[in-house]
Amino acid sequence: MPLAYWCVLIAALMPLALAAYAKAGSGDDNHHPRDTVARLSGAKRRAYAAHQNAFESFPFFAVAVLTATTLGASVSAVNILAALFIVLRGVHAVLYINDAAFARSAVFTAGLLVNIAIFVLPAFT
Repeated sequence: MPLAYWCVLIAALMPLALAAYAKAGSGDDNHHPRDTVARLSGAKRRAYAAHQNAFESFPFFAVAVLTATTLGASVSAVNILAALFIVLRGVHAVLYINDAAFARSAVFTAGLLVNIAIFVLPAFT
């Protein structure tokens, strides 16, 4: 199985890890989990926002990887770009939690460009 597919799994699990971090120590009420989120502040609130953003970025990444591999793009190129996307998403989450808004936006944009590159790769191979 290509590394890129493992990256899809990591990208799918990343939002869950961010939500766990956001809610850790918050006195989470599993009967009303949305109420817990409403009480978060500071870094924990930003971690939850990073969790939401990770969910939002996942479909395009998964579709890009599947499209590229299905249409015959170089597996090694897809693997490299997929791994780069995962690194960028990790950096994005850290920057989000630490309130580095400009750097976070720049890293988000880089991740978006990597997704686009993965998606269009079959047209150039």
